[in-house]
Amino acid sequence: MTRFADTFTKGPALICFITAGDGDTPANLDALVAGGADVIELGMPFTDPMADGQAIQEANIRSLAAGTRTADIFRIATDFRGRHPHVPLVLMGYSNPMTIRGPEWFAAECAQAGVDGVICVDIPPEEDADLGPALRERGISLIRLATPTTDAARLPAVLEGSSGFLYYVSVAGITGSQQAAQTSIDDAVARLKAASKIPVAVGFGVRTPEQAHAIARVADGVVVGSALVALVKEHGAAAAEPIRAFTASLAEAVHTARVVA
Repeated sequence: MTRFADTFTKGPALICFITAGDGDTPANLDALVAGGADVIELGMPFTDPMADGQAIQEANIRSLAAGTRTADIFRIATDFRGRHPHVPLVLMGYSNPMTIRGPEWFAAECAQAGVDGVICVDIPPEEDADLGPALRERGISLIRLATPTTDAARLPAVLEGSSGFLYYVSVAGITGSQQAAQTSIDDAVARLKAASKIPVAVGFGVRTPEQAHAIARVADGVVVGSALVALVKEHGAAAAEPIRAFTASLAEAVHTARVVA
């Protein structure tokens, strides 16, 4: 968790997502870092990504059609850690690939690959025992999701056992489908930060530097995924440079959000 702490103490962080096995993943990961991404989310392709919109659904299909397996994802992660020892790396996905061989196996593989955190979309806090203890035993952050419907009664359960950062899903629905009003994001972030010292990152529907800049004025991090995945679809094996350029525009927007003129 040291890499998370080091990152978020520097100011608002840009958190970038791509799907493992979709396109030239190592080159695209390097492009994200070169463009200024502070935290990387590496999506684990799954046959039924229920929380994801069309762009990431299609990326999952492309990756699985190319034969991507869990072993390939950990190989990508291990190689990334060797090239980028200081950049936090998060695996994001669904419970089946994470638990089918047992949570202890998955946690051990994460630790060996240098993974800092895990986001499991479909294991709620009430089922924490399915994965949380194994991850925490290995020093890996379990990053939980809060949504616009997470009320004061349920928020303590979401925060319990969560670390690294809290991912605020700014809209009810699937990734990339719509954008939340900034005022609702401001209010939600203030409420979450009042309840916990865990950094709060905001995602879902963030597609432009302008949106990222506005969110970074109040949040500790901004998550961009679908817009980057769309570049992989558009450019295929040549996506690295477009990804780097777009990431650089996002990074400048996020990193200057709290600069006082």
